[in-house]
Amino acid sequence: MAYIQERKTEDGKTHFRVQVRLRGYPTTSATFERKTDAKLWAQQTESAMRDGRHFKTAEAKKHTLADLIDRYIENVIPTKPKSGTAYTAQLLWWKQQIGYCLLSDLTPALIAEQRDKLLKGITFKGTIRSPATVVRYLAALSHALTTATKEWGWIDDSPMRKITKPKEARGRVRFLDDNEREALLAACQESSNPYLYTAFVLALSTGMRQGELMNLRWEHIDLIKGRITLHETKNGEKRIVPLQGLASQLLQKHFTVKNQNIGLLFPSKEDTQKPMDLRFPWEQALKKARIKNYKWHDNRHSCASYLLMNGASIAEIAEVLGHKTLAMVKRYAHLSDSHTTQIVQKMNQIIFASG
Repeated sequence: MAYIQERKTEDGKTHFRVQVRLRGYPTTSATFERKTDAKLWAQQTESAMRDGRHFKTAEAKKHTLADLIDRYIENVIPTKPKSGTAYTAQLLWWKQQIGYCLLSDLTPALIAEQRDKLLKGITFKGTIRSPATVVRYLAALSHALTTATKEWGWIDDSPMRKITKPKEARGRVRFLDDNEREALLAACQESSNPYLYTAFVLALSTGMRQGELMNLRWEHIDLIKGRITLHETKNGEKRIVPLQGLASQLLQKHFTVKNQNIGLLFPSKEDTQKPMDLRFPWEQALKKARIKNYKWHDNRHSCASYLLMNGASIAEIAEVLGHKTLAMVKRYAHLSDSHTTQIVQKMNQIIFASG
């Protein structure tokens, strides 16, 4: 709603001060010599606010989205070593599409148009881009706009607040049944690659992410206490991973002074400072075991599923896998149907024993 006040200065001149107040936006004001100009400005400002185009700072009219992205890549991306490469690629896509747009003209409608374009886009694999990928593109732009709002003062509010994110498909859950697990363990053990079997056993028994596992160094391993300390994880927090059973035995066998001096548990032959690429031997093992539709990351799902079916709680699994929330782990709940049935059956036997 707009409020116009007529004011007179000491020299007798008349001015019209207009204020526009709209819920969710800071109060904006301006002064005009003519009332008609004040009314016109109020109408345009209210309209811009409702459309998500209003930015009271003059900075929004000075900078394009390309300027914002360039500054973000230069100053903010270096602080994100893990996600920086992906963020940069995603932001450069936005720059190519609508980088010419002034921030003052950047509307939710324009962003939504590009979102829909992303959803219809074809990836380099020849498949339609997934909603989950589009959400990541939107997240990259959203963080850049939020930084420009809170830290740089280039805009007053991010138009991303009005953008609806595509609904992501339910997380994929694929785990090995008993027969598949035995077949794949045997195939990995027979592989000519010296690390594949040990790495696979570690993945199944600890639920570590592939990047966490392949970048393990001997100083992270405590064979006496039976634990692995991960200092750099996806959520940025240190995590202690139990090292038990066959995984512990294999690492004890793998441990030598020579290997310890190299540093990495699974070093590349070409460059011992880089982890070995296990993709080819892994794919060969999957073929030999005749297992389809199974990726290395699914070892993490298998670990979670085995824990759940052996009585671990959702909270305990989240702690082992390093999830900050329980939402990601709840997708495994249906895998413990038989275990849940046993619990309910036992409870009924106890409370209705007299019957």
